[in-house]
Amino acid sequence: MSSPPTFDTIIIGAGMSGLAAGIRLAQFDQRVLILEKHYLWGGLNSFFKRAGRRFDVGLHALTNWVPKGTRGTPLSKLLRQLRLGYDDLKLGQQSFSEVRFPGVKLAFSNDFELLRSEIARAFPDQVEGFESLVRRIDAYDAFRPSDTSLSARSQLSQSISDPQLVDMLLCPLLFYGSAREDDVDWYQGVILFKSILQEGFARPAGGIKPLLDLLVARYRDLGGELRMRSGVKEIVHEDGRCLGVRLEDGQELAAQKVLSSAGWAESMRLAGDDMYARHVRPEELGTLSFVESIHVLDREPADLGFGATIQFFNDAPEFRYRRPAGLVDTQSGVLCCPNNYASEEPLREGIIRTTSLANPVAWRELVGDAYEAAKEEVQTSILARAQEHLGFHPRDYSVFSDCFTPRTVERFTGRIDGAVYGASTKRFDGKTPLQNLHLIGTDQGLLGVTGAMLSGVSMANRYCLKPSLR
Repeated sequence: MSSPPTFDTIIIGAGMSGLAAGIRLAQFDQRVLILEKHYLWGGLNSFFKRAGRRFDVGLHALTNWVPKGTRGTPLSKLLRQLRLGYDDLKLGQQSFSEVRFPGVKLAFSNDFELLRSEIARAFPDQVEGFESLVRRIDAYDAFRPSDTSLSARSQLSQSISDPQLVDMLLCPLLFYGSAREDDVDWYQGVILFKSILQEGFARPAGGIKPLLDLLVARYRDLGGELRMRSGVKEIVHEDGRCLGVRLEDGQELAAQKVLSSAGWAESMRLAGDDMYARHVRPEELGTLSFVESIHVLDREPADLGFGATIQFFNDAPEFRYRRPAGLVDTQSGVLCCPNNYASEEPLREGIIRTTSLANPVAWRELVGDAYEAAKEEVQTSILARAQEHLGFHPRDYSVFSDCFTPRTVERFTGRIDGAVYGASTKRFDGKTPLQNLHLIGTDQGLLGVTGAMLSGVSMANRYCLKPSLR
């Protein structure tokens, strides 16, 4: 009986973390295989086509923008590790973004001085506390945290005494990266604060597909193997040691190392019912998901008076970032306008994307026509709320729309309950109970496009390369 094919490293998932890890390892002549269940790469940051149009999934922004030539930042480190050029990304900066709460708003951009001036305008008695917070964040090494149990909300409150300002600073960080209700781990909060508020947003020309195509081409040029429509049915292990994987078609593949971007609970489920039962606690399963709708307009939103690139809003007395009781919570959310990025390739039509917190359990219980009717109903309520902030109703100018729910996310990513940000407890060291099996991506603890790629690179360096090559 012949032995299964052997690889140096098998990577589960062709998302951002998987592709970056694959590139890094292939640079050192490893025999690397990336396995992807679906027919498109990208995972949580992919794309799809409808009515002759291509839409981004996940990507509202590439965070961590810095000017070309800047050293020592996450983006510059990532480009160096992957041997990619800054100009290859074709990044266009945001115009400005904002956080809107009842009676107050804060604008921010890729120039941190704008946010500083906005704090001074809207919260003059909090300037000293805000600057104290910034100094603490600048001095904190979030990539080598000494304590991963600290709460960002409690740490912000040590410097800032106004609870509304604490909520306003947390709002974009939570919507763009927290798997915890109403809070985020301090080390993750520091990473998100720097990447969103201090560095800023940009968008690759043409959206996520050109960036993904660049990564795939780089990986294949280096000799890496990518198999699409090759779902992993089982992580094979014996005596506490990962040996490889078994595919849905029954083929078994051996590897010295396996890197999984499937998620913590999802990886343990692939390792078997016993591993899942012994190592996955119900309270750490992700509970947060979203409903997002995309509206194509017959004109640019700026022509209708909406100039922000991204707006985070909250219309309630208290900012609630938690699983709603019903299908969605429309009292807070995110409005994104890709047209309001500078770009070498301007969009041909206007686009508005709306994002709202959703209850995956409530969506799971819907079947058939009830599911489709619920999608229409929640879009109507979401758009009614969005109109208050956009200054117009998207359906008055809409030529096409689409909507995805937690069920869509689970179907195409395998994330339990469509939990976009994964488990509430991250495993920053990437370790699992199985020797030679390590996590990359969301549940390792780094989020967003840049963060996911850094996760793949850092775990590949740490566990799959000799110390002299890292």
